Amino acid sequence: MSSSNASYTLRYFDIVGLAESSRILLTAAGVEWTDEHPEWPQEKPNQPHGRMPVLVEKSTDGSPDFVICESSNIERYLARTYGFLPADLKQAALQEQLRDLMSDVIALFTSQVQCKNEEDKAEFQTKFDGLLETLINIQTKLLKDNNNTGRLFGNKLSYADIVTYGFYMTMLVSFAGFKADIIDIIKPKLTPEIVKLISVVESDPLVVKHKSRGGSLAAIVSA
Repeated sequence: MSSSNASYTLRYFDIVGLAESSRILLTAAGVEWTDEHPEWPQEKPNQPHGRMPVLVEKSTDGSPDFVICESSNIERYLARTYGFLPADLKQAALQEQLRDLMSDVIALFTSQVQCKNEEDKAEFQTKFDGLLETLINIQTKLLKDNNNTGRLFGNKLSYADIVTYGFYMTMLVSFAGFKADIIDIIKPKLTPEIVKLISVVESDPLVVKHKSRGGSLAAIVSA
């Protein structure tokens, strides 16, 4: 299906969460798309894998809808379709591995929050703190190595930039509902390079039309 003939529906809850990077990618791509918030859990059996987010791609030529799920899968499909990931597989893999590391940080956070046993909770917290520090160090080095332009790779908006922005929006806004002091934990750890990336992404001409439910992340990290 030709992407130029496609429009999209993104199904997710009416929150920031795991669909935020996909929303930004759709906005940055300049395509026609709509948010849809299915009744939950009533619509759960009607979704692939019984989960959200779900992306529905429609074509004006009457081709069957193309439906996919899982947040990082949706992101990568959109990023490849609209040029936010390099065509070169090795260069693309350098960005994708960063996204996988962010997914692991989120998984540790959710495990810690959901854990009932205090000893296990403390262990998950220690692992979360350590992996978050690793992620921040890697992101900061990439930004410095790229001449501190506020971009992780190259000189234009990339998949890695968008998902990094989406990651911190999710951690600082969405997850505040599960852990009230999450901003106080993460914000002091953010380096000037990461704060700059957040500002650069938010002010990018391709992104400014995106109105996040979480407001301005740049304002949150700079306050």
